[in-house]
Amino acid sequence: MAIEEKNILTRFYIIAGCMFIVAIAVVVKLVNIQFVEGDKYRELAEKNTTRNFVIAANRGNVYADDGSLLATSVPKYDIRFDAVTVSSADFKEYLVPLSRELSKMFGKPASYYQNKFRKARADKNRYLLVAKNLGYSDYVKVKNFPLFRKGPYKGGFIMDQRTVREHPMGKIGERLVGSQKQNQPGVYEVGFEGAFNTYLKGKEGRRLKQKIAKGQWKPVFDDNEVEPQDGFDVISTINVNIQDIAHHALLKQMEYYEAEHGSVIVMEVKTGEIKAVANLGRTSEGTYYEKLNYAVGESHEPGSTFKVMAFMAALEDKVIDTSTVVDTKQGSKRFYGRNINDSKRGGYGEISAARALEVSSNIGLASIIDDHYASDPKKFTDRLKSWHLDKKVGIRIKGEGTPMIPEPGHPKWSKNALPSMAYGYNLSLTPLQTLTFYNAIANDGVMVKPRFIKEIRAFNQPVETFESEVIENRICSEETLKKIQDILLNIVKRGTGQSLYSEHFSMAGKTGTARTEYWLDGWEDDRKYISSFAGYFPADNPKYSCIVVIHKPSTKKGYYGADVTGPVFKRIAQKIFTDSPLIADITDVDKEDPLLEEDFESYYEKAQADIRTMPDVTGMAGMDAVALLENLGLKVEVKGNGTVKEQSIPEGTAIKKGQQIVLIIS
Repeated sequence: MAIEEKNILTRFYIIAGCMFIVAIAVVVKLVNIQFVEGDKYRELAEKNTTRNFVIAANRGNVYADDGSLLATSVPKYDIRFDAVTVSSADFKEYLVPLSRELSKMFGKPASYYQNKFRKARADKNRYLLVAKNLGYSDYVKVKNFPLFRKGPYKGGFIMDQRTVREHPMGKIGERLVGSQKQNQPGVYEVGFEGAFNTYLKGKEGRRLKQKIAKGQWKPVFDDNEVEPQDGFDVISTINVNIQDIAHHALLKQMEYYEAEHGSVIVMEVKTGEIKAVANLGRTSEGTYYEKLNYAVGESHEPGSTFKVMAFMAALEDKVIDTSTVVDTKQGSKRFYGRNINDSKRGGYGEISAARALEVSSNIGLASIIDDHYASDPKKFTDRLKSWHLDKKVGIRIKGEGTPMIPEPGHPKWSKNALPSMAYGYNLSLTPLQTLTFYNAIANDGVMVKPRFIKEIRAFNQPVETFESEVIENRICSEETLKKIQDILLNIVKRGTGQSLYSEHFSMAGKTGTARTEYWLDGWEDDRKYISSFAGYFPADNPKYSCIVVIHKPSTKKGYYGADVTGPVFKRIAQKIFTDSPLIADITDVDKEDPLLEEDFESYYEKAQADIRTMPDVTGMAGMDAVALLENLGLKVEVKGNGTVKEQSIPEGTAIKKGQQIVLIIS
């Protein structure tokens, strides 16, 4: 018994000793945490409850040449309420007056807000949503309501701010202006937004917030620690009226010909300022929208619009004159084992070189270039390269397509390369690069760089100004220039573009029709073409140059440049020249062409309706309806894509400027 008691006592002392050692270790650790590592752990705890949040700067605006907004940043505010930090006395005193003010502003009964706040108080809700998507003026009003004016702690007022990018012109010119990359807020890659992002984005600010619940943060102070700096404004060269004209002229023709995609560029001749860029791509439902910037980014075989460059090379090298006789045979001629054909059955026979260009003879141009450059093809390609046709224009907008002018030694070079190039195949250019050359012809031989931006401004003061840049002081001799200008005028008067001729309005230019995807199997059964027209107006004293390119029009309705793209060019030219608004005088402009009148009839009948009352836009293409309603001073919200099925404001309702209308589109 004595032995057992002794063993128990021994175990007791051992356990007690162990417990004493553990206690000593705990005390040592506590002392270490409190006095030695205290600062470290206090800092860690603070980091877990407070955090510096980035405040995005207000992005600069993008303006048209007349000061109209193309893109602007609009701040939106969500108001929330911390029902915990407000004292019982303040909550009781201000609940009713606060609810009354909210009721007046948002239309819900005051009792609704009282019940909402009481429930939040009972549930200890620190992040109750009160209102969302407020504009700045409404936010300021709410901020000064009873109780809220006491601030984030005493008043429980929480404001969450975000910035929304809006485009007052809607979808018109969207690819040119640019937008945020999908699912990546604040990331801009295309258009003006991408090219001038450094200027537009500004500098971020910072604000200290305290964690109040999982995923919920509340500002520690009323003011920011670092205030954000707004971005600079970009003043573009785009003219909203010309952009509107170009967009709708292209859209109507695309719809009629059921084309895959197309683009239009309008350039001011002397300055190189780009006044309009329209890009439309077809959806699976058959509607059109600004899908890609084809005008800048798509490099393709230009077809007959390139014949002007080939002809000019031969004139400038003095291997031909306009009167040189060319034998175009009976519409077909063999070059190095391959037939080249003209569109006219039976051919044109023996004609002058000038006439060959006027009627766009493939055989005529192929014969001229092959006869005079086959022994020295590099002489021809060097002439083209002296006009910078092998290089990008070098604009700041991202995504410019790369031109391709092959020469001996190039993978695409063969014996057939030279005659093919003469009529616009076996090489590639973008619409912008082609227009830059035509603009030089209009500008008395001076090639200017296309310019999209006039100025960068901060607080309405210039920061950087962009002047016209000359690429080439003179692309050719005066003699060559005068001859080519005469031929371009005659193309419209008596050549392939004669259906566009008007004795009241002079235009000069070249039609283009090129096969595309001809390298794929089955082309003969399903032929695809690219139709184009490039030129300038008025012909005698050019102010604007323009190119229209439409890909894969329905061959059942037509595919020649004179039929598909020429009317778009004419429509744009006459509307700009008369300097009339989009809606005015459309009947007079289109009288000479019944097809044009028919294409535009439904849209303009609606546009000419009494502007004091709401028109019926159901059945219209969504983009048309948006443009029409925004021109009437309405704010348009679109839900869906396609044709308008419903409108929130009935036809005949009195219009109030700034009123919002919702369109249901499908």
